[in-house]
Amino acid sequence: AHSLLTTKNCIHGPKFLIYVSGALSMWGDRMWHFAISVFLIELYGRNLLLTAVFGLVVAGSVLLLGALIGDWVDRNPRNKVAHASLFIQNISVTVCSIVLMLVFSYKQKIEQIWDGWLTVVCYTVVIILADVANLASTALTIAIQRDWIVVITGYNRGHLAGMNATMRRIDQVTNILAPLAVGQVMTLASNVVGCGFILGWNLVSLIVEFFFLSRVYRIVPALSVKPPMVEVDQAFLQSSTARPQSLTEGNCNSRVHLKEIANLPLCFRRFRWLVSTCKDGWRAYYRQPVFLAGMGLAFLYTTVLGFDCITTGYAYTQGISGSLLSLLMGVSAITGLMGTVMFTRLRKTYGLVNTGIISSCIHLSCLLLCVCSVFAPGSPMDLSLLINQPLLPDRSSIHWTNNTVLFDNVPSGTAPESYISIILLFLGVITARIGLWSFDLTVTQLLQENICESERGVVNGVQSSMNYLMDLLHFIMVISAPQPHHFGILVIISVLFITTGHTMYFLYAHKAKRKSHLNT
Repeated sequence: AHSLLTTKNCIHGPKFLIYVSGALSMWGDRMWHFAISVFLIELYGRNLLLTAVFGLVVAGSVLLLGALIGDWVDRNPRNKVAHASLFIQNISVTVCSIVLMLVFSYKQKIEQIWDGWLTVVCYTVVIILADVANLASTALTIAIQRDWIVVITGYNRGHLAGMNATMRRIDQVTNILAPLAVGQVMTLASNVVGCGFILGWNLVSLIVEFFFLSRVYRIVPALSVKPPMVEVDQAFLQSSTARPQSLTEGNCNSRVHLKEIANLPLCFRRFRWLVSTCKDGWRAYYRQPVFLAGMGLAFLYTTVLGFDCITTGYAYTQGISGSLLSLLMGVSAITGLMGTVMFTRLRKTYGLVNTGIISSCIHLSCLLLCVCSVFAPGSPMDLSLLINQPLLPDRSSIHWTNNTVLFDNVPSGTAPESYISIILLFLGVITARIGLWSFDLTVTQLLQENICESERGVVNGVQSSMNYLMDLLHFIMVISAPQPHHFGILVIISVLFITTGHTMYFLYAHKAKRKSHLNT
């Protein structure tokens, strides 16, 4: 009876509700991100142009609006932020799915209307809706995973580490299973059925997540308490010249200056407020004690050493089959889970800052295998070809198929002279995920513990912007050196960026330890 009561309490407890809500949200996100890239390729005649535009729009919008999203999260009640983000995200995906179903079903008729301009309108609507969904997803992630979890655990560092690790494990599992599920539906049925499947999932998920998050908000009274913020919108509209008082302590300074801009016209005041909020958000990020740790994590995004379309495309050119690649992705998910387990144990034994140092060393040590793969037998790297490479590669020399790049000059499935290079590469990438995810969780918790409550949203919004900025750099790298014999150079540049990121963390750790010694 006691065990039944404990189980019932766990199921109805806030942690379980957050895990289920998070799992549903992550599953929907992963399905959508996989499906939209495939849909855009299919729509544009198996050309990557639309996917590239979409990637640029998504990265650019988060880069520009990250601080504003975070500021909005800070200034509004937690339940309103979560519900609004959830509603906007799911409805955007639902409407986008309906548009895609119509385009796939009536593609030929649509192409004949307005001399084909209706097709362009449809593509634009799809990309805008998908981008809005991504922005809402960013807001929801900041709200739940960077704020709610901290409050739910009662600021207990051990419980916080456990919840962070569990959320990351859920993310790892859904990252593998969700694209597989929607991919099977699209393959066995059709793209229209795939859109319908995602549409149905989002509507059901919206209702369940809304109910679960509302319940969590009710049973954790601390969530309804939030540091009061100045209602800047109303102040601007009323042209108020009153000075806002500082309502937070420590580093949490007011981010608005109403007096200087009260006399400007409304549209200019709005624009000035937007610019000021972004600027002050970046300033708030810079003055955080964990600034170097956050920057270190962002630098890890400039890499080709992951299971994205770049690495899988290169693997195809080296004779690795699709089935073997999916198996390797599964193994990488397992090593990622091992990283989350290692994080909780290291943190308990050595403390959070030391866990980051150990994780960094493990990550860098494993990546040395990737560097060795560049010079190992079977590596296609040829530096002489890079010198003669035209500035813009001929688009006809590259085929794109369902997120995978296949090159004409190295046909898919062609066996290289030796498999040693590709084995070392994937051995390094897979084992490095243990250190990577442990390090990621370390920095995440450092941000949670060290950012004051009233700035938690804006600082995490800027962190998201930094992550997207560094991710954009890695795509620019690939565009600059797109052929398989250039991949070795990309590997070396990636390792240099990652080393720089970990060096930033070491500097942070050194400062943190010196500060703790001075305090004791």
